[in-house]
Amino acid sequence: MALPQHRGLRHLALRVTDLPRSRRFYEDLLGMQVVWEPDADNVYFSSGSDNLALHQIPPDELAAYQPPKGQLLDHVGVILDDPQAVDRMFADLAPKITGLGGTVVKQPKQHRDGSYSFYFSDPDGNVIQALYEPTISTLRWQSERTT
Repeated sequence: MALPQHRGLRHLALRVTDLPRSRRFYEDLLGMQVVWEPDADNVYFSSGSDNLALHQIPPDELAAYQPPKGQLLDHVGVILDDPQAVDRMFADLAPKITGLGGTVVKQPKQHRDGSYSFYFSDPDGNVIQALYEPTISTLRWQSERTT
């Protein structure tokens, strides 16, 4: 049986407790650009080769919403070109993360597999890894954003 062909895991949808706060976090901190905003409860972002959807937890569910003690999704990652880019991103973002409702989870460090990263969380506690990974950091995407 042949496995299905795909182009990678490039779409993520997160439910959030405060959409305007989360929107500011992803726009201001990671430079994500809105590609579609179908209504006041949903916004879709991209950095050029991916898609991140933020969905406001509906008011009738929000009152009863209990944040999990631990998340099943360990973390998501953004890929950087080299270890120096990780350090530059950390130096730039670390002072801003808390002001936008997130936290620095782990300082930059070298991993056993040759990767290098740091971790931070968004306002709802979703952990994001800023990562240089030798195998995928060198890949080039057909539609890379030019800024």
